[in-house]
Amino acid sequence: MTQDIVILAAGKGSRMKSTFSKVLHKVGGIAMVRRVLMTASTLPEAKLHLVVGHQGEQVEANCQDFSANIVWQHDPQGTGDALRRVAPFLQADGATLTLYGDVPLIRASTLEKMTALSTPNTLVLLTISLDNPTGYGRIVRDAQGKVTAIVEQKDASPSQLAITEVNTGILLAPNNHLQTWLAALTNNNAQGEYYLTDVIAMAARDGVDIVTVNPENAAEVAGVNDRVQLAALERELQHQQAIHLMQNGATLLDPSRIDVRGELTTGHDVVIDVNCVFEGKVVLGNGVEIGPNCHLKDCIIGDNTVIKSHTLIDDSQVGESCDIGPFARLRPGTQLSNNAKIGNFVETKKARIGEGSKVNHLSYIGDTDMGANVNVGAGTITCNYDGVNKHLTQVADNVFIGSNTSLVAPVQIAEGATIAAGSTITKQVGEKQLAFARARQTNKDNWPRPVKK
Repeated sequence: MTQDIVILAAGKGSRMKSTFSKVLHKVGGIAMVRRVLMTASTLPEAKLHLVVGHQGEQVEANCQDFSANIVWQHDPQGTGDALRRVAPFLQADGATLTLYGDVPLIRASTLEKMTALSTPNTLVLLTISLDNPTGYGRIVRDAQGKVTAIVEQKDASPSQLAITEVNTGILLAPNNHLQTWLAALTNNNAQGEYYLTDVIAMAARDGVDIVTVNPENAAEVAGVNDRVQLAALERELQHQQAIHLMQNGATLLDPSRIDVRGELTTGHDVVIDVNCVFEGKVVLGNGVEIGPNCHLKDCIIGDNTVIKSHTLIDDSQVGESCDIGPFARLRPGTQLSNNAKIGNFVETKKARIGEGSKVNHLSYIGDTDMGANVNVGAGTITCNYDGVNKHLTQVADNVFIGSNTSLVAPVQIAEGATIAAGSTITKQVGEKQLAFARARQTNKDNWPRPVKK
């Protein structure tokens, strides 16, 4: 059956005490509502509907790349009211899956189990049994074990409150019946709202089969109402990701001290030390070692590269068997060829560093095209910005650059050239030439040192 997927994201979330929509708060570096949309998008024949209300413009702007049908729910009056707003857009011959923008860890595998059971005369309900069901709607079954209704906490009798099987809020209903049920909803309850859960009793009355599916764990269907719950889901997601990484051959020296805020792919025998953060899309090759307190974002790291502690790498490509850090920073556009070395307190930006080249200490290399086997002395900088425009520095193979050198771009250093320490280079240096550019030293006798006033 074709699928309409409705994501409810209209709530105010006042307990978050935030200036922006609750569903835009992030888990694993991704807004909760985006996580739900990403999961929903994996289902075949899915037509997405996003119900927005409080700060809906923010939510819509953040999710526009999903091409979801945006439905406004001004003055929200419950989940049933939200579905009634979507009803005119539902496909006549399909089924509607209802999800929640603040339940970010729902798994595609669980939703696939639900859709596999969907028929024109079947309602599929996601339920879970909890030791403490307080606050949840209870699943009411008859003597034969068939679901007959869902009773909300505030409307439940003492015997119903003793039920431990609860409603997660996620259900899949055939549209040919759902349209009728939504039209028949009333708000005659303790909350004065239109409950989507009331359609369960209508389905039982109409002879529709009601089947239940269970998630793999409670965190999968846990919602977020405040920052405490948000933090709990963050730790749960990080725990799940750490297990996945270790199962795929990575060694985490402390699985509780890693944060993956995007997509991390690892090869065999990768070792990751504590307090490392990975953002965006990061790929680590075989045998990569990451030291403690490193931050990697949108980068590819080649096999057997070692990244030492407190190193930042952003939007860069690193070749095989490189040696980076500690305290190095690779900014966007950096490309390191195999066996390159970037040492402590070195910053690169939009720089191509050739095979075997070394920038060992206290240097800035920006807007640079550097060849192979270049040695860059400590304190060397490329002066790539003239106050208006950026300019390129070109360094050929086998160049030796002495310490404390300034390369004023645009400038070209030819193959095999040597730059004397302390030089400011403003002109082209030819092959195998020695270039030195220093002021003549002057020594003055009896120089009076400054004194503190």
